[in-house]
Amino acid sequence: MSQPKKINDDCFALPKGVKWSPVDTALEKLKNGLSIIPKANLQPVEKSVGFIISKPCYAQISNPNFSNSAVDGYGLNGKNLSEDNTFNLVPKVAYAGTNSIDTIPNNYAIRIMTGARLPKGINTVVLSEDVTLINKDKIYFKGKLKKGSNIRLEGEDVKKGELLFNQGHRLKVQDLALLVAAGVKFVHVYKPLKVGILSTGDEILDPKIDIKKISEGMLFDCNRPLLASLVSKWGCDVIDLGVEKDHYDKIKSKLNHASKICDVLLTTGGASAGKADFLSRMIKDEGKLYEWRIAVKPGRPLSLGLWNNMPIFCLPGNPVAAFVCSLIFFYPSMLLMGGAGWKEPLRFQVFSNFTKKKRSGRKEYLRAKINSEGMVDVYKSEGSGRISGLSWSTGLVELPEESLEINKGDTVNFIPYSNYGI
Repeated sequence: MSQPKKINDDCFALPKGVKWSPVDTALEKLKNGLSIIPKANLQPVEKSVGFIISKPCYAQISNPNFSNSAVDGYGLNGKNLSEDNTFNLVPKVAYAGTNSIDTIPNNYAIRIMTGARLPKGINTVVLSEDVTLINKDKIYFKGKLKKGSNIRLEGEDVKKGELLFNQGHRLKVQDLALLVAAGVKFVHVYKPLKVGILSTGDEILDPKIDIKKISEGMLFDCNRPLLASLVSKWGCDVIDLGVEKDHYDKIKSKLNHASKICDVLLTTGGASAGKADFLSRMIKDEGKLYEWRIAVKPGRPLSLGLWNNMPIFCLPGNPVAAFVCSLIFFYPSMLLMGGAGWKEPLRFQVFSNFTKKKRSGRKEYLRAKINSEGMVDVYKSEGSGRISGLSWSTGLVELPEESLEINKGDTVNFIPYSNYGI
């Protein structure tokens, strides 16, 4: 297993004379600077999937809450089992959902169904197909049977009072069965984050506009639908703030409005240093700008700050960069602010099926997918306007800041989109 070769490359990938913040530095500031935003409330268990636990959740009853048979068979006391076993048969049947049978005498067995409570004196069940019935009042079976076979003991899965889920756990579909079995009716959860999404730019059109009305030099806004779908899938409430032209006062008014109704704001466009790029300048002058010019590809024009104490993530206007920066910067921040805590993505070492020379200076994320041979391919173009690469890819190859020469067969870090629930 070979690693990419570090090379001496005097060429720096970013313009000199400007301070560039490393990705890890920006992430560390987000991790240490953000806090839980939403309040907590009670949620019925059956409607709790996707919510984040705000208080530890404990079992109200044991699971199972009584010892029972795991199979259809014959219940008996397995204290003195041997190679050849004969038991007298009680003329009753223990059915699931009934509790009419009390104690079974020693050396007696009883016909018992799956899920039926074990009568007193019964600690072992033999399968029906392993038993020979003698004159309808005795059973015989041969072969070793361990005491305790084919039964489910009270509390063997979960005991009453046991911790089920701690604060910060996002409830999944498969968690519902455990909650219900443990007698939990309501769970304490955080309310979903209210995430505002705003697109900016004179050239941006709302996707609802008739395609026949699109003029030369105009583009449909694909960022807002993309981000809205993304954050909605992450369990947030989306507040669509539409498209705003590159006008200082109008954008400022939109930010002020957002700070009154949103917990956090995602914007696209206007984060660079052009004359019409107002967002970063506005946050720097009238808000709090914590990070600008982060050394990442794609996504160089990326700003992180506060506006009226509302966290704001100013994402690049190019859809690919907006998508990648949402995964890398907003996703862990969203989890932390929503109550789930900061989570690092899982990175898998895979063999590259590509070659590349990388300049130093910034961390790079390449659209990628695992091929049929288990190696990783990267998209044919690194251009952040090539939206088709998002559909083609199943994850990202992460390359460090230093200069590298990657050859086919070298190991690289692969972050699957499944890390982000997509």
